[in-house]
Amino acid sequence: MCGLAGYLGTPVPREGARALLHRMIATLAHRGPDGYGYHVDDGVGLAHARLSIIDPLTGEQPMCSPDRRTWTVFNGEIFNFIELRARLQAQGHVFRTRSDTEVIVHLYQRYGDAFVEHLNGQFAIAVWDAARRRLVLARDRLGIRPLYHARAGGSFWFGSEPRALFAALPRHARLDPKGLFATFTYWAPLDPDTVWQDVHSLPPGHLLALEADGRQSLHRYWDWSFPEAETAGTAGWRDIDHAAGELRERLFDAVRLQLRADVPVGAYLSGGLDSSGIVALARAATGARVRTFSVAFEQSEFDESAHQQAMSRHLDTAHTTLRVGARDIGAAFPRLIAHTATPVLRTAAVPLMLLAGTARRHGCKVVLTGEGADEVFGGYDLFKEAKIRRFWARQPGSAMRPRLLARLYGYLAHSPSANPAFAAAFFGQGMEHIGRPVFAHLPRWSTSARALAFLAPELRDAARDWDPLATIEAGLPEAIMRWAPLSRDQYVEARTLMAGYLLSSQGDRVAMAASVEGRFPYLDHTLVEFANRLPPQWKIHGLSEKHILRKALAGLLPPDILARGKQPYRAPDSQSFFVDGRPLDYVAEMFEPGNLRASGLFDPVATGRLYAKARAGKATGFADNQAFVGILSTLLLAHRAPAPAEPADSGLAETA
Repeated sequence: MCGLAGYLGTPVPREGARALLHRMIATLAHRGPDGYGYHVDDGVGLAHARLSIIDPLTGEQPMCSPDRRTWTVFNGEIFNFIELRARLQAQGHVFRTRSDTEVIVHLYQRYGDAFVEHLNGQFAIAVWDAARRRLVLARDRLGIRPLYHARAGGSFWFGSEPRALFAALPRHARLDPKGLFATFTYWAPLDPDTVWQDVHSLPPGHLLALEADGRQSLHRYWDWSFPEAETAGTAGWRDIDHAAGELRERLFDAVRLQLRADVPVGAYLSGGLDSSGIVALARAATGARVRTFSVAFEQSEFDESAHQQAMSRHLDTAHTTLRVGARDIGAAFPRLIAHTATPVLRTAAVPLMLLAGTARRHGCKVVLTGEGADEVFGGYDLFKEAKIRRFWARQPGSAMRPRLLARLYGYLAHSPSANPAFAAAFFGQGMEHIGRPVFAHLPRWSTSARALAFLAPELRDAARDWDPLATIEAGLPEAIMRWAPLSRDQYVEARTLMAGYLLSSQGDRVAMAASVEGRFPYLDHTLVEFANRLPPQWKIHGLSEKHILRKALAGLLPPDILARGKQPYRAPDSQSFFVDGRPLDYVAEMFEPGNLRASGLFDPVATGRLYAKARAGKATGFADNQAFVGILSTLLLAHRAPAPAEPADSGLAETA
């Protein structure tokens, strides 16, 4: 796990290139605290910040082929590098290191741009083909590792985070209104867009090639795909139990591969099905105790520590619990936004950032997590909600069908399904769009999009001309409406919330803030491809989510965990920024009317009313909380507010 940066073009004389690269890569020191490396050639520069996980002694980057014609800098891990190296050696390739990085240069020399199709991993890669004077950038299939780029002054720039680009291109550090519109609707911009003007993200599963003659080509080498509804069946499996057995074997293999490291590997343990399954499989793969970490909350509404402790005892893990309160979240929020470099609508990423710090202090550079299981196996309430709404739409006048919604969101103190009349009105939104692939997501997006009402008048007018449904549908596969409804919902979820928010602001950025690499066995691409072939009814059985995953993990976990319903990970939101009705100092500063006007982004009057409501503790609904957190995080970015570094001793309570 590392950071990378570089350029293609002639931005500075060759003698000043290293200093420029150093400015860029120094902004990514948190991603790679174990050392920097550089390669400069005429018109090209590569820089690398290393977090040593595989082959600490000889795996330095940039790394080149034996003939020095191919160079690479690389962020992430290639989990099948041992098998790839053996195959390449059998074909005559000679290796000088034991690192996973070296397989990249050899694969590129043998297969060209198709090298990426051989990789099982999570990665962002830059390859410099010195012989052909071409640069190739590639990003992993699911979008786990980030890669940004921009053009300026006739040159092409790239880096693991926008801050690396801003070190060379400070004028690019300007917020893009359309990026804000998308964030305040989908929770994140849609790749390749970002919230920064003229800064782009390489989309997941894509390869970008820049040729010596100036030509540029973008190629998608992988995407989520599902069988057409009419042909989807149980082909290949006798029954669900047969498929569950194969799923268990594939999960075990994914965990086994992702345990590969030359440093200690830990795991997050939430107390739910997904993370517990990963820890159980890790224990089975290693035969040793697993080092586990959990977040506990002072507020009982969010706390799952009883389940976490029970699972730790059942799996006999060496466990540490980090106890987090609302004040801790508020204090750490500016540091979170400095690392996400994009607005967020929830505070849930803050405790995960603090937990990564705990893992690192306890000697773990790598942690396995349960992220991805909900997207891959139909775990979210949104999927069940859409199933009920489609059932209801067949008889829109029915009073009984919408009552099924009462079976959802029981874990929420202010559940949208608690009041039947409100539930019918809320979940009835967008019924006229039942024939569109984004149907399932409309209630969520309508809630978050209420934040658009707080924009400054000129931006609010521009937002009215922006069509969020047409914008996202323009990038969906032509075949999507021939897929089963659940498959459509999964695809849209993967393209929006998972890639844009969960794997970035709540994944890569928060772990790397503490120089920790998160790994996601449920997002092994071969496992995703397997799961996508499964019949939808094996994922959601009635209104029971992740049905086949529960079967696959039977015998590894206790019955109460296997039967436990989904309780999404959440944290206190607007209440984190006030103590006894008094705002934290930076919060008061950001919402000061003069600062609001100076930002040019928000209506001071409307935003002031929301601020007063949150201060009085009356911002209890999703819409108000998401708007408040989104506005605060945007203001921190706009004002470039300094973020305090994490102290060596965080002061948070940890218990074994």
